[in-house]
Amino acid sequence: MTELLDTNSAAIAAEFVRARTKAGSPAMGMVMTLVIVVDEDVAQDSLKAARKASREHPARVLAVILGDARGHAVVNAQVGIGDDWTGESAVIRLKGEVVKHPESVVLPLLLPDSPVAVWWPTDAPADPGSDPLGSLAQRRITDASAASRNKTKAMQLQCSAYEKGNTDLAWTRITPWRALLAAALDQQPLKVRGAKVTAERISPSADLLLAWLSDRLHVPVERANSSGPGITEVVLDTKDGTIRISRSDGRLASFSSPGRPDRPVALRRRALPDLLAEELRRLDEDTVYQATAKRLLKLRKDA
Repeated sequence: MTELLDTNSAAIAAEFVRARTKAGSPAMGMVMTLVIVVDEDVAQDSLKAARKASREHPARVLAVILGDARGHAVVNAQVGIGDDWTGESAVIRLKGEVVKHPESVVLPLLLPDSPVAVWWPTDAPADPGSDPLGSLAQRRITDASAASRNKTKAMQLQCSAYEKGNTDLAWTRITPWRALLAAALDQQPLKVRGAKVTAERISPSADLLLAWLSDRLHVPVERANSSGPGITEVVLDTKDGTIRISRSDGRLASFSSPGRPDRPVALRRRALPDLLAEELRRLDEDTVYQATAKRLLKLRKDA
């Protein structure tokens, strides 16, 4: 990667062109711009996850590291292609006054006529839609489970600030659980009278799964604690017996339902690149997540 010190957006864009020309690839076939707003200490791990996700979604990846906002504006960058990237990448470090206006650096670097996604790997703004960088995007990805403190409050903040294009990786993590539960009721359309979600004491994903079940089934849903990892069991109570999905090791689950033998089901806890790739597949509004977020807030208010 080429290092640019005390630079600007024009120089970074020119370096992208120079690197593509040098590599003999003037057109990279990129489908979007992914902006990662990240702290220095987790930047490399986040870039590694984005690199793997970019195999499915070739993108211009801009990692923006916001430093101290005091002093005069300084923009430093590392720019390059290759190195197992399917597109382009730049690590942009901002200091001084420009930290308050990061969009002024990022906006000229967005790929024309293509969607923009912004991802906060750890602590996200309380309202991503009104954030200077979040307002540039069609997709805003947060992760309450990775918040440095009070993950439960972080999830509630994201639910209360929901707007079209917002999503959270705590929601993405329960996609396999939701698919299994929906399939179970499709196979045996039994009337559910109640449900129970068992998971680690602090689990934004479990909170969302509980809210989803409550919203979809319109039944009371209990919450119980376990030692994990993550969500360990979901039980649906019907007049014919229980539908139960139990996963104690984070990899393989046991599925049981009335009148049928127990069977093992693959239910692996997915890695960060897989979660990110799933969210980048869709840029339209996730109305199911919207309804779940609304129900979670109502359940908290009524508790």
